[in-house]
Amino acid sequence: MENILEITHLKKHYGPNKAVEDVSFSVGKGEMVAIIGPSGAGKSTILRCINRMIEPNAGSILFNGYDMAKIKKEKELRTARRQIGMIFQQFNLVYRLSVFQNVMHGRLGYMNTWNGMIGNYTEEDKKKALEILDRIGMREMIYKRASELSGGQKQRVGIARALMQDPLLLLCDEPIASLDPSSSKIIMDLIYQMTREKNIACIVNLHQVDVAMRYASRIIGIHKGIIVFNDEPSKLTDNMIELIYGTSIDQLSMNRNQEVMAHA
Repeated sequence: MENILEITHLKKHYGPNKAVEDVSFSVGKGEMVAIIGPSGAGKSTILRCINRMIEPNAGSILFNGYDMAKIKKEKELRTARRQIGMIFQQFNLVYRLSVFQNVMHGRLGYMNTWNGMIGNYTEEDKKKALEILDRIGMREMIYKRASELSGGQKQRVGIARALMQDPLLLLCDEPIASLDPSSSKIIMDLIYQMTREKNIACIVNLHQVDVAMRYASRIIGIHKGIIVFNDEPSKLTDNMIELIYGTSIDQLSMNRNQEVMAHA
């Protein structure tokens, strides 16, 4: 499998807090990798370093011919980011705009500033957006404001917007953390199906070990900013899960049941 992303000795510190400490891993084309670990382990920091939403302190992030960690020019960074889609825990939509307008924002990285400001999209892009919305079951809601949607529907719009970028890499930062179990399954099924169909590499941050086991071809376990596990799901033992989360399996199961009850 050809690697689309290679991270070597990545570090990100906030003063004395070592959010990410010497992290190295690669992701192949079309591969789905889940990063698991407790809150504050560094999962989100890794994703945000990859697309340079935050600046790493050290290391290299090789993606599609670019070292994302070393890019200085804004134009070059914009070009590199075009093919890195991002799906957020809190959706990151423009709520006053329609579903269709939010999805079209996925093309802004390919447009000049003026055309982007006035929403001067090509007919080809509009057709593509409608096809994606149809594929994810949102075609009938294109004129609804994003503010009118349920959490699961908002996340489907987030997926559609990311797919409009024609990404080579999709970064999903806790995409189901704020969703109920039923919506969570719909979203994970969509991410899995769409990335496989289009051969898109995907990194998804998850709290839920069972979800990571079900969908990912490889799991990376992070504990206090350090990778302690990087292998196929079948190799993830209970002892390793306890090491990653720093707590017992029983306690993790209890926490998971409480989350389910809260969404019931």
